Amino acid sequence: MMSYSRVHNILITVDVEDWFQVENFKLWIPFSSWQHLELRVEKNTHKLLDLLDFRRATFFILGWIAERLPGLVREIHDRGHEVASHGYKHTMCNQEPPDILRKDLTDSKKCLEDIIGSEVTGYRAPSFSINENVLKIIEESGYQYDSSFNSFAMHGRYGKVDLPLSKKEGIAVKISERFYEIPVSNLNIGKHVFPLGGGGYFRLIPFSLFKKGIQKILKQDGTYVFYMHPWEIDPDQPIVKEASASYKFRHYSNLKKTESKLSALFETFGYARFMTCRQYLNL
Repeated sequence: MMSYSRVHNILITVDVEDWFQVENFKLWIPFSSWQHLELRVEKNTHKLLDLLDFRRATFFILGWIAERLPGLVREIHDRGHEVASHGYKHTMCNQEPPDILRKDLTDSKKCLEDIIGSEVTGYRAPSFSINENVLKIIEESGYQYDSSFNSFAMHGRYGKVDLPLSKKEGIAVKISERFYEIPVSNLNIGKHVFPLGGGGYFRLIPFSLFKKGIQKILKQDGTYVFYMHPWEIDPDQPIVKEASASYKFRHYSNLKKTESKLSALFETFGYARFMTCRQYLNL
């Protein structure tokens, strides 16, 4: 039985990628240059693991990172968190040919499973770039759930999917007999959707307002799904000077405040159950 009772659940999800792998910087930092850049993700992820303490979370890890830092992947697993896939090289799923996407999905899954010696059941698409066809390929690649749907429609990169809401089980949507979608949380007020899932919104919105939004989501849904990246607690990361002003604003705003806001979130909602996506689905 799934854990969607009225006891409040919080699903912390971390997209494990480094500062140079984000979509906003793709024009200035091509994949071919990644191997020459400073890896900061290990230190930042260790800091996140310590902040989480006893709270369980789901880490969606890039295969490219996992290959270079297998010890970090094992540590995440050994500390009781869920290891899930973020693909191999952070490409937009809805822009990839099906055969290339399928290889990315299966390669990253196998890489992570070989490292931890355990099955990987979950996936998150870079920049939430899904559609119906992408979801089918994710399921066909052996995953049991996806967590890539973001209902905030004003972001140009987020994918659009018509989920069968009549098949909701808690906050999860049962897409087929063995495949679920766990949407990122947003606040719905009337016909308006306010982005409260995490990431840059968490850094930009004052914590007092963000906290009230989470409280409303928990009251309404019983479960809140939060996402973030290790580079968001790293104010000393390199600056991509060539990037546009808007992209730099999105990436660098309030990095110095993220760690303290995250601690405040953990303290404020200490009464809730912090669990992994896999635990929520009881897979």
